[in-house]
Amino acid sequence: MTGAERQIRKTGVWMHGRGVAASCVLALVAFAGLMACGGRVISPSPPDPDPMTRENYVIGVQDLVGVSVWKNPELSVSGTVRNDGKISVPLIDDVRAEGLTAMELKEVITRELSEFISAPDVTVIIEEMRSQSVNLIGAVSRSGRLPLGRDLRVLDAIISMGGFAPFADKSNVQIVRQMEDGTEETYRFDYDAYAKGKAPGTNIVLRNGDTIIVTE
Repeated sequence: MTGAERQIRKTGVWMHGRGVAASCVLALVAFAGLMACGGRVISPSPPDPDPMTRENYVIGVQDLVGVSVWKNPELSVSGTVRNDGKISVPLIDDVRAEGLTAMELKEVITRELSEFISAPDVTVIIEEMRSQSVNLIGAVSRSGRLPLGRDLRVLDAIISMGGFAPFADKSNVQIVRQMEDGTEETYRFDYDAYAKGKAPGTNIVLRNGDTIIVTE
């Protein structure tokens, strides 16, 4: 092998080494971009729920439920679902509401009232959804539990709790979600990028039990 050939071979090895090193650096940068506070791995933002496949609301403890019986105002009542999962209705006393939809609870009350009055026309309304909530902690004006309204989004929740604190890291808001299999998913909301139109889809619709973490 001539000196020129040896030089070419060394140069090729050096360039290959640089390429490998550069690939490693890029991989580390990409991985770091997926990491959040506490070593959490950031998942891609989930899509908005499909209105056509939305499940009916299931009544829970602390929900405010209204029961109306047409032409029988003395049987109409509005009450909070107690810790035992029940509400009290005139004539039939305690009725289990927890775990039922409004339509299912209507059917139960109608069936039981039928023993006392003829063809009761019952309406059940969820007046306040108090059993489902999200939690906000960290650099917000007020930390705590927030009732989960329909299609509540990350920014809506932060505004409802008074907005960001002065030293909040608005670019790294974390949303931690407990999945059905017991694992956790973490999503990132970059308010600064979102406000500039650079992070569409990150102001996600919240689900019951989500925790929003705003760091400083």
